[in-house]
Amino acid sequence: MTRRQFLSTTLAAPFAGGRRPPNFVFILIDDYGWRDTGYNGSTYYETPNIDRLARAGTVFTNGYSASPVCSPTRAAILTGKYPARLRVTAHLQGATNRFPYTRVLQPNARLELAKQETTIAQMLRGAGYRSACIGKWHLGAAGNLPTHRGFDVGLAGDEAGSTNNFFYPAWKKKIPLDGKDGDYLTDRLTDLAVDFIHTSKDRPFFLYLPHFAVHTPIEAKADKIRKYDAKPRNGGQNFEIYAAMIESMDESVGRVMDALRQSGVDDNTVVVFTGDNGGVSSREWKNRPVTSNLPLRAGKGHLYEGGIRVPTIIRWPGVTREGSSSDEPVAAYDYAPTFADIAGVKTKTHFDGRSLTGVLKNGRAIDRDLFWHYPHYSPQLGRPSAAMRRGNDKLILFFEDNRVELYDLKNDIGESKDLAAAQPAKTASMRRRLENWLRETGAQIPQPNPKYDPAREREAGEPSGPVTAK
Repeated sequence: MTRRQFLSTTLAAPFAGGRRPPNFVFILIDDYGWRDTGYNGSTYYETPNIDRLARAGTVFTNGYSASPVCSPTRAAILTGKYPARLRVTAHLQGATNRFPYTRVLQPNARLELAKQETTIAQMLRGAGYRSACIGKWHLGAAGNLPTHRGFDVGLAGDEAGSTNNFFYPAWKKKIPLDGKDGDYLTDRLTDLAVDFIHTSKDRPFFLYLPHFAVHTPIEAKADKIRKYDAKPRNGGQNFEIYAAMIESMDESVGRVMDALRQSGVDDNTVVVFTGDNGGVSSREWKNRPVTSNLPLRAGKGHLYEGGIRVPTIIRWPGVTREGSSSDEPVAAYDYAPTFADIAGVKTKTHFDGRSLTGVLKNGRAIDRDLFWHYPHYSPQLGRPSAAMRRGNDKLILFFEDNRVELYDLKNDIGESKDLAAAQPAKTASMRRRLENWLRETGAQIPQPNPKYDPAREREAGEPSGPVTAK
């Protein structure tokens, strides 16, 4: 799509109804750890624009992805459904059973978001919205791209789970997006997002901006790398190139917020900022951890908190209080019902998530449990498992040996003390609920492997070594 074609798709007639409904901007960061922001305690990474957004809205301290890897969370965001129900439970390149000698055989997940599923863009289209997906898609290939799923504009997104390079023209090997020599991909996506905002200001719009940053490859601008190379390290957050990537991503957030103000739509735009899964704390990139999620346990690819708790900010002008925070547990599958509720869209779509409007307006709690299902072996050494959170209690079921672990997140956010043996009644009750949920959603369960061979367990997929596409 040329720039002229791109702009022409946004210059349609203004909204012809009564009161104009709010716009929505959804900024999704790839592999972004819960502690990788200044507002949440990082002193090495610099995120002044994200911190400013946090001060302008509500920070959810218990914000969660729908999965410890990317594609399932993206599917949940767009549909409001559990990945288990959608059967999009792995990143697309890891959706098939690649490990023939593991203790259990992981099920084959779907390789795309099923066409019968309704996306946020499709829900909002009937209310007069224009929608753009600018960035990583990773929910299907030709015939199932953003413009086939309700988006009027789809740029840079196809089946690719990552770029091969963050600089143009090298990114053209995997990312279908033009640029100028030396362009940095995060900046280029932001240029397009800003254009969309400016040219869509006269009608309701939905901008979905799923960045490729801060996913591997870990690459950044030379001047920013030098800045962080000279800065004192802070424990496990000590990778200067990753810090430089975060700064460019943070600048993108600032530019998007500036564009909303310059276009005069800032006061009528709901902004969501979050991540698709936890930060990479394993030795996946050049045999070194990318970041540290401490005090959370583990990271991407695991159902411990480090793999699924993510930065979460919602700013709804006139509703959310500036500088507020909420301890209410929320998850990626809550966004679609929330947007439909705010926009006044009537839909027959079944949502597993809940609208957050009551939480945002008056802090009303949601009486429900949260669930996760990841029946796969992850490149970060995660094991096939499922989990649930009820109040402050969290239960994890491991499919390989059918054991469970129980944690009190209020008093043990690092999940260091397994309480399953000490609290058998609670453990049994939560396990029954989790197993019932797995049946209710039709979740695919790993099966015992008759060819299990511990000496050959890691053949055919190399989950313990570097993996470039997720």
